[in-house]
Amino acid sequence: MPELADVESFREVLASCARGRLIQRVEVRDAGVLHGVSTRRLRADLEGRRFTEPERHGKWLLARTDGPTLLLHFGMTGMLVCSGPDEEPHVHDRVIFTVDGGHVLRYRDQRKLKGLWLADDDGVARLLAGQGPDAMEVSRARFDDLLTGRHATVKSVLTDQSALAGLGNLLADEILWRAKVHPARKADGLTEDERKGLYADMRRTLRSAVRAGNVPPRGSWLTGRRDDPEGTCPRHDERLRRGRIAGRGTVWCPRCQPSPTDS
Repeated sequence: MPELADVESFREVLASCARGRLIQRVEVRDAGVLHGVSTRRLRADLEGRRFTEPERHGKWLLARTDGPTLLLHFGMTGMLVCSGPDEEPHVHDRVIFTVDGGHVLRYRDQRKLKGLWLADDDGVARLLAGQGPDAMEVSRARFDDLLTGRHATVKSVLTDQSALAGLGNLLADEILWRAKVHPARKADGLTEDERKGLYADMRRTLRSAVRAGNVPPRGSWLTGRRDDPEGTCPRHDERLRRGRIAGRGTVWCPRCQPSPTDS
């Protein structure tokens, strides 16, 4: 599932492929990914406009133009691809933007769980009103307030987009493992030192993931071990534990991250 790092890589794809370029043609191959806008209006409002500097907030990509803003959310399987004009459409290409200079920007999505919105500045604000601060930008003080003000599990707070935007299952588990915090701990029960460490590890993990363009499945990361049913902790080869926390499949190391009932 695309998380903050993936969407940041899609922002870079958009910037390198289409920033400053004229939108010559919008081809909607599957209107099922459009939300609150028709194919006809999407074409009328975007063709002849120019893409400007794209932005990201959490898992949302804001494709700014010199007119309305195109908002993209990638759900479970979405991606943004830049290609040349002669490449045949992929079976999962849902919307294709042809820009001047011979570039083609493709919104590709197999499962179509999210999609595209078109909005003016007020509409953008309404669409993002329920989002918390971006995980890459949140201050330490705001992060502390988010945790101390909630009695939910720390895993649920980290993955709640209305609390903190951008973290999904992989990033949350990775950050908690690095910080040696069990995902079922109550957020308001963490000590000041634990909150400080969690914030620092979140920042370091996000910087590394953004450089990689995804949550990398490296052997030195929890992410690189979690899909192995016999997976072990990268620190000391303790067998990883698995369960459901905050309604999500969760992986942790029982030695690094002792259970709240054991602490």
